[in-house]
Amino acid sequence: MLIKIYGSAIHGVAAQTITIEVNVDTGVGYHLVGLPDNAIKESSYRISAALKNVGYKIPGKKITINMAPADLRKEGSSYDLSIAIGILAASDQLQAENIHDYIIMGELSLDGSLQPIKGVLPIAAQAKEEGFKGIILPMQNTREAAIVEGLEVYGAENIKEVIDFFNEGQPLRKIKLDVEKEFQEKIAHFPFDFSEVKGQETAKRVMEVAAAGGHNIILIGPPGSGKTMLAKRVPSILPPLTLKEALETTKIHSVAGKMGAETSLMTVRPFRSPHHTISDVALVGGGSYPQPGEISLAHNGVLFLDEMPEFKRTVLEVMRQPLEDREVTISRARFTVNYPASFMLVASMNPSPSGFFPDDPNNTSSALEMQRYMNKLSGPLLDRIDIHIEVQKVEFEQLSEKRKGEKSEVIRERVLKARFTQNERYKNLNISYNAQMGPKEIEAFCSLDDTSLTLIKLAMEKLNLSARAYDRILKVARTIADLEGERNILSGHISEAIQYRSLDREFWNG
Repeated sequence: MLIKIYGSAIHGVAAQTITIEVNVDTGVGYHLVGLPDNAIKESSYRISAALKNVGYKIPGKKITINMAPADLRKEGSSYDLSIAIGILAASDQLQAENIHDYIIMGELSLDGSLQPIKGVLPIAAQAKEEGFKGIILPMQNTREAAIVEGLEVYGAENIKEVIDFFNEGQPLRKIKLDVEKEFQEKIAHFPFDFSEVKGQETAKRVMEVAAAGGHNIILIGPPGSGKTMLAKRVPSILPPLTLKEALETTKIHSVAGKMGAETSLMTVRPFRSPHHTISDVALVGGGSYPQPGEISLAHNGVLFLDEMPEFKRTVLEVMRQPLEDREVTISRARFTVNYPASFMLVASMNPSPSGFFPDDPNNTSSALEMQRYMNKLSGPLLDRIDIHIEVQKVEFEQLSEKRKGEKSEVIRERVLKARFTQNERYKNLNISYNAQMGPKEIEAFCSLDDTSLTLIKLAMEKLNLSARAYDRILKVARTIADLEGERNILSGHISEAIQYRSLDREFWNG
């Protein structure tokens, strides 16, 4: 007897429906075809033990299982439940009249219990799009799938519950979720707040400017000056995720298997902080079966690279294209996968190998050591970082002060106001905030008066600023003007933006 069961395969951050055809015939043997990987090939052992432990068995006949389309590689243990149900239906141990109405996915334990799987949100979205009535999943995955409205989501703890659902009509637990309520309840949950940062008023101001314009930023300061502390608090002043952004971000984390059982939707912007020993594949994504990397997991959020010069140069260089295009393309011989990667880069570094600024009496690094240290960061990479700011050591008086600093929510209000101005300005263009401006937009929206032009010309000559710094200064000045509610860029905005180009100065180049 031939039975068709439906599952789903993940390709990038999208899903594709897989038809699992199970045929039970006279003879002996178990044949699994359709480009399954080793995890799927091993499923027969898990299925056999699981069925035996819940009172059923694999029939002693010739079983042929085809996973169509046969030329698309299938991977992972998430097809265990689909194949098991298909075998039971094809051998008349299970009533299969309405089995084609559901996508059925789940990993089996030997005792018949179901384990969670990856990529549930794109699978559920695809199921709804293709007109399936519902989806049957392990209980741990149901909240995530329930984000998709108009699709019945059923959860099971054990394969026996799924068998009884089809054979005896015993109801499975149906999960419903109020997505809007879920989203609004947790939208402002932040573990860190800017009020906890002592001193560093200049650095806080720069973080506000960076957040308001979506600018990439690098913090340069000695150990213990608060660079990491400042970076961790950036998500708390960024605009809240829209529901569309939250769904995009959740999809990526779902595909990567980073969603917890209690988490249904990503409601705050991600903050990713990979260790400096990370490989280029782990950072941008890839592998023999491509998975999203850290820069895609930071999509719509912040990627923090602590002690940036300690990262391998090859690792840093692979970020250049994603920083420009805001997506990662991973190509293989038979397919290409695109992962979104629109993130705000926050990096930190010591000013020298010894950890101190060049003019600090404690600095023991020679000019040659300084140059070698700075050369770890290439010009093209620094070209994509709009703001370079020096973070000074915090004095004792500031550390011991009892008064709390300005709260993140207050700073966030100003950031939101500036972002609203930018959204209005760029509503007919394919950009959302100042950091995304290209040469055309800079020419249109960053016109300068004579005083400002004289000031930027003088700065470029005196501070030895490069030509590439010119556009960056204008973008940052545009953001400062937006924060102050000014229609035009004034000389004060230009002078502040010039201060945020530390690494372009002759001071750093020995």
